[in-house]
Amino acid sequence: MPPIIEIHDLNLPELAPFARLTEAQLRSSTEREHGLFVAESPKVIGSALDAGCEPLAFLMERRQITGPAAPVLARCPEVPVYTGDRALLASLTGYTLTRGVLCAMARPAPRRAEEICRDARRVAVLENIVDSTNVGAVFRSAAAMGVDGVLLSPSCCDPLCRRAVRVSMGTVFAVPWARLGETKEDWPEKGLASLEEWGFATAALALNEHSLRIDDPRLAAEPRLAMVLGTEGDGLAPDTIARCRYTVRIPMRPGVDSLNVAAAGAVAFWQLCGKDL
Repeated sequence: MPPIIEIHDLNLPELAPFARLTEAQLRSSTEREHGLFVAESPKVIGSALDAGCEPLAFLMERRQITGPAAPVLARCPEVPVYTGDRALLASLTGYTLTRGVLCAMARPAPRRAEEICRDARRVAVLENIVDSTNVGAVFRSAAAMGVDGVLLSPSCCDPLCRRAVRVSMGTVFAVPWARLGETKEDWPEKGLASLEEWGFATAALALNEHSLRIDDPRLAAEPRLAMVLGTEGDGLAPDTIARCRYTVRIPMRPGVDSLNVAAAGAVAFWQLCGKDL
C-alpha cells in the first residue's frame, strides 16, 4: 500500500504541482529532467502509466483510495498519496477534481518530428491552436481514426496540460506527437518544407474558391498526407494555405461557414484515415 498522507497544511511544498505551479512552471520544473505534468482521473492516469510515464505523487479524495483509484495505486506502491475531503481539495486546487484523483508525473522526453514521420502515412498538423479542450479533442479523434502522429506549430497549446490530457481521455499518451520547430520563426515555411522533404503532401483545411472537397480521390490516393488544421476563429494563416499543396474543404449546408477545429479534424480524419480501419 502506498504511503497515505492526510493533508492539514495546504502550504506543503509537496503539494505545489497540484496547487501553486502554473502549466509553464510545471513544464520548466527542475524536479525531473523534462519537467512535470498533472494527469486527472484513474483512467487517464492508467493510460499514462501504460505509456511508461513516471508517477511522483497522488492527490485524491479519501474515498477514492479504496474505490476507483485502487487499481492505479496498486501499480505505484511507493508513490505518496496526499488525501483529504472534497471541499478541502477543491480549495487547494481551485476546481473539483474529476473522478477525485490527480497524479503529478514526470514529463517524457520530447520526440522529434522527423522520427514520428519516418513510418507515418497520415499525420495531423495543428497550427497555433490555443484552446486545450480542442487540442485534447483532436488527439482523441486522431487516436480513434488511426492518425499516425500529431505535429504542433511552436505556438500550439501543450498537449500535456491538465485539461488537454483529460479531454483526450489519455490518448495524448497513445498518439505520437512532436513540435515542428521551437520558435515562431520555424513556422510555417520551415515546418511545411520539412514535411515535403519527408515525402508528405500537405493539405490545408480551409475554405476558398480553389479548394477540393474532402472526398476528392486525389487526397485518398496520396501515399503520405499531412492534414493541416488552423487556430480557433481565424483558421489557418493565408501564408500557410498558400504553401500547402492542397486546400481542402468539408462541404456544408449554406449559411454555416465553418466547423469547430476539433469537429473538422474528426471529419477529416475519418474521411482520409478512418475508412481504412
